[in-house]
Amino acid sequence: AKQSWWERLMESAMDCLSPKPSYLTNPTLRFVRKMKHAGCTRSAIDAFVHNYEQLRSAASMMIPEDAIFPVDQLPALEDISVQPDRSLLQHTVMLKLNGGLGTGMGLEKAKSLLPISGDDTFLDLIAKQVLHMRHASGGSLAFLLMNSFSTSADSMALLKHNFPNLSNEGELPLEFLQNKAPKVSAADLSPASWPANPELEWCPPGHGDLYPAMEGSGTLDRLLREGYKYMFVSNSDNLGATMDLTLLTWFAQSGAPFAMEVAARTDSDKKGGHLARSAETGGLLLRESAQCPEEDEARFADVNRHRFFNTNNLWLDLEALQKKMRLGKGVMPLPVMSNKKTVDPRDKASAAVLQLETAMGAAIQCFGAEAKAILTPRSRFAPVKTTGDLLALKSDAYEVTPEHCVTLAPERKGVPPIIKLDGSYKFCDQLATLIPDGAPSLLRCTKLTVEGPFVIESGVVFQGEVKLINPSDQPRTVPAGVYKDATL
Repeated sequence: AKQSWWERLMESAMDCLSPKPSYLTNPTLRFVRKMKHAGCTRSAIDAFVHNYEQLRSAASMMIPEDAIFPVDQLPALEDISVQPDRSLLQHTVMLKLNGGLGTGMGLEKAKSLLPISGDDTFLDLIAKQVLHMRHASGGSLAFLLMNSFSTSADSMALLKHNFPNLSNEGELPLEFLQNKAPKVSAADLSPASWPANPELEWCPPGHGDLYPAMEGSGTLDRLLREGYKYMFVSNSDNLGATMDLTLLTWFAQSGAPFAMEVAARTDSDKKGGHLARSAETGGLLLRESAQCPEEDEARFADVNRHRFFNTNNLWLDLEALQKKMRLGKGVMPLPVMSNKKTVDPRDKASAAVLQLETAMGAAIQCFGAEAKAILTPRSRFAPVKTTGDLLALKSDAYEVTPEHCVTLAPERKGVPPIIKLDGSYKFCDQLATLIPDGAPSLLRCTKLTVEGPFVIESGVVFQGEVKLINPSDQPRTVPAGVYKDATL
């Protein structure tokens, strides 16, 4: 029956006299309520609560130098003596993280849709790698993308159009979606609010979301039901991260639950996460730059002290992963990183927020002494994070193999060229104005610095260390020719 005015008045009075609902007084429950209303999975909610409780606790999120030891020696891929076992492929899935839009490079689509070699995008080359491996092995290799809501439609449309025969055997789909996490108000650690655009109240939770996304989507259980045991994970913008039978066989024979591919650090890797050993447990761990106290930054960047960096190429035993997730009641207990941003990234005057993120490689410490790391050649690490990386990848410093892999040219001896472009070339369309006829030759270039407006014509060859300096606003042309250890 419809309430009378008197009943409505009495109900309002009782609301005023009653204690506030728990979700209004308990900050954690406010986030839980928000995520439930947004349709987030139980696994996504539990993972965020774990991260948020770390933030609220008095415990430091930093990993100081005195809490770790450097890693001196590791087994190397080139020293492994195993007979590659192709039969393992039928029990293996190759997963690419494909949730990034590449907004830092001025893109409004998946970074994996950028052309790299001719008309081939990252995603084209990845699909060709998978199909080549399936053909060469005479068997199946399952393939998955972890997309975001922003990258799914475009990425799946490209695969459907260009590779209609890429589908997996059985009922295994080609994708599952990563989760989203609420931003946290920096002022009082409450859920961030931005009524002008509520979508900006959410952020990606970092690639450590791999584990709750697989759990919450049912992907982990489905893979195990369909007979898959091993998984190789890497970033979609790393075309050097291919399915390697020797590595797969080594991992399977090792019995390890988790293995991380690392590479030798160079000066260009000073900012990336490095491998270390816990002074408390002796186990391997990953320390990211966001986890390094300011007073330890010099030692973090010391590539002779901390010699190995995480390539984000990971190998997982799916049965061990499921066991670990069940022991954690659906949560992989990863260390959390808090990144301070503004709620509207384009409005620096908007409210300050914290974005809680985790790294999937940090799971190496969750698997204890059984987790392994292996030193792999630089050829298995060719990511694109900046337009400088993109310029190098488009040049002859890299080559595309018959297996559709992008690797450093042998002449580079595993060392990529260092490319320093000023801020006017931050976005892809700006890079196109610098190299309208394609990338110059960088095969023998150690370092290229560009400051100011230039147009590099076809036929330009840079060798050694080259600097292009133009203090004016008018573009200068670099004509065809060889420039060695020169400043123009």
